[in-house]
Amino acid sequence: MNRQNLSREDYQQTYVWFRQAAERGDPYAQFNLGLLYRKGEGVERDEAVAFKWMRQAARQGLAFAQNHLGAMYYNGRGVDQNDAEAAYWFRRAAEQGDASAQQNLGQMYKKGRGVQPNPDMALAWFYRAAEQGIASAQNLLAECYLHGQGAATNYPLAMAWFRKAAVQGNAPAQLNLGLMYKRGLGVEPNDVQALCWFRQAAAQGDPVAQRQLGMAYAEGQGVKPDPLRAMAWLQRAGEQGDKEAQFALGLMLANGQGVEHDEVRAMTWYQRAAEQGHVLAQYNLGNMYANGRGVERDAQRALEWYLRAAEQGAANAQFNLGVIYANGQGVPSDEARAAYWYQMAADQGDASAQNNLGVMYANGQGVPHDDVMAVYWYQKAAEQGHALAQYNLGGMYGSGRGVERDKVRSYMWMLLAADAGDETASANKSIVARRLSPAEIGWALDMSRQWQLTHRRLDGEAS
Repeated sequence: MNRQNLSREDYQQTYVWFRQAAERGDPYAQFNLGLLYRKGEGVERDEAVAFKWMRQAARQGLAFAQNHLGAMYYNGRGVDQNDAEAAYWFRRAAEQGDASAQQNLGQMYKKGRGVQPNPDMALAWFYRAAEQGIASAQNLLAECYLHGQGAATNYPLAMAWFRKAAVQGNAPAQLNLGLMYKRGLGVEPNDVQALCWFRQAAAQGDPVAQRQLGMAYAEGQGVKPDPLRAMAWLQRAGEQGDKEAQFALGLMLANGQGVEHDEVRAMTWYQRAAEQGHVLAQYNLGNMYANGRGVERDAQRALEWYLRAAEQGAANAQFNLGVIYANGQGVPSDEARAAYWYQMAADQGDASAQNNLGVMYANGQGVPHDDVMAVYWYQKAAEQGHALAQYNLGGMYGSGRGVERDKVRSYMWMLLAADAGDETASANKSIVARRLSPAEIGWALDMSRQWQLTHRRLDGEAS
C-alpha cells in the first residue's frame, strides 16, 4: 500500500472520529469537521456542509470557528454573502482575543463593510492584533499612523510597526518600509536602505517592490545603474499586471534607455498598461499609432487612445484631439469638437491649446468670433513663452483687435516671439519697427528685456 493511499485512509479515519465527536456536540470536532468539508480532505468537498458544522461550533462559542464563519459570510462561501453577519461573527471571536478576527474586524471598520466606517475602531482592533504579533495587522496599524487614519499622522510610530512586521517577513511592510526610506518620511532619505527592503519584498513576489527595485536600477538610486537588471525586475512586475512597470518598460524600449531600441516591444507594454487605464501609456500608444512607430499607422486607433487619455484629463491628448478634429485627420473635420478639446487642454494650462483656441476665436471657427477672447487666450499662452502666441498677440495689439491698439506693445511681443524662434516674427519685426520712433523702439526693447528677466526669475523659482 503506497503513501498516497495511507494518507487517504488516515483522512477517512480522521473524518470518522471527528464526525462521531461532532454529532455528540464537541465544538472542536465540529470545527475540524467543517475544515475537512471545506478542504475536501477525507470527504467530498462541500462548502455548504462545512458552513453547517462551522456554525454549530461558532454558536458554542469557539473563537476559531467564529472567525472562520465570519470569513465564510464575508466571501459568500457555503452561504450567501453577508457583510453584517461577517462583522457579527468576527466581533464574537475578536472579543475572545482571536488575533485573526481582530484584524478582520478592523478591516470591516476600515472599509465600512457590515458596519459604519470608523477609522478609530479600525485602529483599535488592528492594535490589539498587532500586539499579539500578527505581522499583517502590524502593517495595517502602521498604515493608519502613516496616513493619519484613526490617529494623528505619526511617522516614527509607522516606522516602528512597519519594521516589526518587516522583520517577520511581511512583504507589504517591507515595501512600505522601503518607501518611507525612499521618501524620507520619519527618517532621512536613504536609497540604500530603501533598496534593501525593496529587495526583500521583491524576492517574495510583491510587484510594486519589484517595480521599485527595477526603477532603482534604471535610475541608479542606491545602486549603480544597471539597465539589464532594471528590465528584469520591471518585467517581473509587469507580468504580474503592475501598470506602472508596464509603462516604464514601454518607455525604456521606445527610447532605447540603456537597452536596445525596440518599438514593437514598447507597443506591447504600452498596450498592457493602457488597457489598465494608465493615462500616459494611452497617450504614448496614441502617438505610436499616429506616427506609425512600432505598428502600422492607424489614425482611427490613434484617435481611440487619445480619446481615452483625454477623458482622464490628459491635456496633451486633449490638444492632439483638437488638432485631429481641426484638420480632419482620420475623421471628418469638426471645428466645434476641435474647439471643445482645445478648451479642455487650455483650461489646464497647455500653451499650444491656448494659442490654437485664440486662433479659433479670432477666426470664428467652432466658436463665435470674439477678438477679446482671442486676446485672452493668446496672452495666456504668450506669458508661458509660446512663440506663435506671442506673435499673434503682437498682431492683435498692432491692429487693435480685441484690445486697445498699442504699437509699442505690439513690437515688444514681436521681439519676444522672434527671440523664441518664430520665423514669421523674425521676418516681420523690421517692418513693424519702421512704424515706430527711436524712442518707441527703445521702450519696446526695455519692455521685452524686463519681461524676459521677470520670467527667467519666475522659472527659477518654480524649479
